[in-house]
Amino acid sequence: MRMIVQRDYDQMSLWAGRYVARSIYMAEPKQNSPFVLGLPTGSTPLGMYRVLIDLCRKGTISFQNVITFNMDEYVGLPIDHPESYRRFMEDHFFNHIDIPKENINFLDGNAGDLKEECMRYEEAIGSFEGIDLFVGGIGNDGHIAFNEPGSSLSSRTRIKTLAEETRAANSRFFGEEISQVPTYALTVGVGTVMDAREVLILASGLNKARALKHVVEEGINHMWTVSAMQLHSRATILCDEDATDELKVGTVKYFKQMEQRNLDPDSLLPPEARS
Repeated sequence: MRMIVQRDYDQMSLWAGRYVARSIYMAEPKQNSPFVLGLPTGSTPLGMYRVLIDLCRKGTISFQNVITFNMDEYVGLPIDHPESYRRFMEDHFFNHIDIPKENINFLDGNAGDLKEECMRYEEAIGSFEGIDLFVGGIGNDGHIAFNEPGSSLSSRTRIKTLAEETRAANSRFFGEEISQVPTYALTVGVGTVMDAREVLILASGLNKARALKHVVEEGINHMWTVSAMQLHSRATILCDEDATDELKVGTVKYFKQMEQRNLDPDSLLPPEARS
């Protein structure tokens, strides 16, 4: 597992956006062999999405042959609700890039049979022979997607009851009213993410420092589900300085030394687009 530390949120977002763009570019996706990208919601990836939108508008990267799968969706929110994850992705990303609508995959939190919906989603991912790059975030309690503490590390897409800490953290999007935050969500499993050929985890801010310490410096633990990434052959944690606040000085120093040649975001652009 790699850990790449950037100076601040903006630099982290720039690195992430350019890395995703370069991954798509280097894969040379075509209609019959698309690049399959797993995507998160939340405040952390917003900067990355802005970078990708800018690169798409400049013609540096195209999403014409990219298939996307989002990580999760609330159960019971109308699809046009301002805080549904479908609406979030459309407002902040999909409506601003050249991706065909039919290439976008969401979980349906209003499906008549939620268990069947989760099975459908897993089968849809499998129909593309898996996900090439899954981008995710870290919850304050170390969860990935909605795989709350205690989730099986081999779990697949399913319905989950949200922890009170998660609902409290997300209440900022619901006018600080935790009662307005749904109690259930559909989410890809830890095992679903682990099956991706590559995983990029984003962590920003002091409120993620405790989780990052458990994920990086301690053992694999189902109470900190992102820690499963220690077992992935191509997992990278990308964070800013604030998120490393509880890590040992030696740990941060070690990872910085290991990545000195990989920290320039400009080097992550497709060759002809570099300044």
